[in-house]
Amino acid sequence: PLPEEDCMRLNPSFAGIALSSLLAVDLWASKRLGVCAGEGSAWGSARPLLKAVEVSGHGVPWLLGTCYGLCRSDSSAGREVLLNLLFALLLDLVLVAVVKGLVRRPRPTHNKMDMFVTISVDKYSFPSGHATRAALVCRFVLHHLVLAVPLRVLVVLWALIVGVSRVMLGRHNVTDVLFGLLLGYALYSVVEYCWLSPLNAPALFALW
Repeated sequence: PLPEEDCMRLNPSFAGIALSSLLAVDLWASKRLGVCAGEGSAWGSARPLLKAVEVSGHGVPWLLGTCYGLCRSDSSAGREVLLNLLFALLLDLVLVAVVKGLVRRPRPTHNKMDMFVTISVDKYSFPSGHATRAALVCRFVLHHLVLAVPLRVLVVLWALIVGVSRVMLGRHNVTDVLFGLLLGYALYSVVEYCWLSPLNAPALFALW
């Protein structure tokens, strides 16, 4: 057997090789799956449809829709749910922006930079903000809205389609989306733990 100090020298190189291999597989799979990255791609004709899916998972429509709902709601229970959805969406935006700024992973080279409403950190790829938002909203809706089973299935399918569409459009690598989905799923638990109510945030609710 190798001496302990020799094993310690080998471990970093093994970890580096494993990480490099994983990155290479990720980049290869992402490029192969980017079938709607451009009009001339294998499934280029489906690109407009996936760009509509892109808008459905973007932060701007969700923020505007939630604020509109807050202004129009005449139910205290409804306002509480919407206010917490707004809190969740803002928390998601901040967290994703921080992680993107720290990791600074560039977007796939086959991506066309024609995305809907971007900001400075959107030039980075990890994690997928659409994927985090889709997973977060999916869990939020399933827990706080009473929906029939077919509608619940549609909500889950929407979240998955948003994630898959990011790779198909060439916006993200596979690992960006997988991590984004996991992050959004976990972020909902943080929102539940910090749930805002008239009891713990009376001043905030007084504004509405």
